[in-house]
Amino acid sequence: MTTIRISSRVDEAVWNELRNLARETRRSVSEVLSEAMEEYVARRRVRADALQHLEDSMRENEELGKLLE
Repeated sequence: MTTIRISSRVDEAVWNELRNLARETRRSVSEVLSEAMEEYVARRRVRADALQHLEDSMRENEELGKLLE
């Protein structure tokens, strides 16, 4: 896997928690941060897809919804 170097600013308390987690799990900060970013992106994408399916379903079943009111 190709990696890139990034630079960012984070709250010091969050950074300390991240370092502690890395130490506790015997992984590098980079590994923990990469995993966290992957999970965040996956969770956001699933949410967007789910919301789109919900909107599509509501639009497709609008008449049925009116009948059930």
